[in-house]
This record gives sequence, structure tokens and C-alpha cells, in this order.
Amino acid sequence: MTDAPSSDHTPATFARWLRDQLLNRGYPERGGQQKFAKDSGISPATVSRLLRADGLPDLRTLQSLSEALGRPLGEILVRAGAASEDDLAAVSRPIAPNPITAEQAAAELGITEPQAVAAFVAMVTALRPTRGEGDRRTSS
Repeated sequence: MTDAPSSDHTPATFARWLRDQLLNRGYPERGGQQKFAKDSGISPATVSRLLRADGLPDLRTLQSLSEALGRPLGEILVRAGAASEDDLAAVSRPIAPNPITAEQAAAELGITEPQAVAAFVAMVTALRPTRGEGDRRTSS
């Protein structure tokens, strides 16, 4: 996760967003903060601090907000500036330390007939970039 908040998502922008969320859910400006605190299980002091844009909330508070607002934790993390969209994307992409072979891919796809496996392997080999090309692909 990022060490610093995103420039687009600051405590002030998070406070405005949270205020809008509360209003949209029927928590009025007067008294709504206390009711939301009670309904969400987040302390009234913490809710007040969030709405005043007084620093970044901790992960436990963000998780509680996610549950109370019915919004994905990832969205809350980004809005609070605790993570970026890139951070979330990186977390959702598993890193395969040992990529599978073309033969393993064929087997995973249910391609078992020897000639079909050979054709599949040949196609995969032809599509793979050669060393030095990186992921660049050109069309002719």
C-alpha cells in the first residue's frame, strides 16, 4: 500500500465524501453523526474526527466504515487516501513465480489429444515474445 495519501484523496476530500454518504443514507446534519456512530459501532469521537478531516483513519475504522456503508473496502481505502487504484490492481494480480508451460496450459484447458497439444504448443510458442522484445507485439 502507499505510504502517503493520493493527492486526489485527502482527509478533506474523504470528509466531504463521508458527509455525502451519511446524508444520502438519511443521517441529517444535526444529530446524524451521533446516530451513525451508534449504528456503525464507530466511536462518536472517531466519526467526528473523520468529518472534520482530522487525519487519516486506521484500517480497523476503514473496515467498519466499509461494512456500515455497504461499500467495498477497496473503495474506502482509495477514498481515504490509504491506497491507490494501482495498489488495488497490484493486489488483485497474483504473482506466479513459476509460470505454467504451454503443455500444462493445454492440459488445464482439456486439450489432451497429442496432435492438438502439439498444435497448441506451437501456437503459444509463436505468440510469445522473443527475448529482448518484452511485451511488444507488432502487427504486419
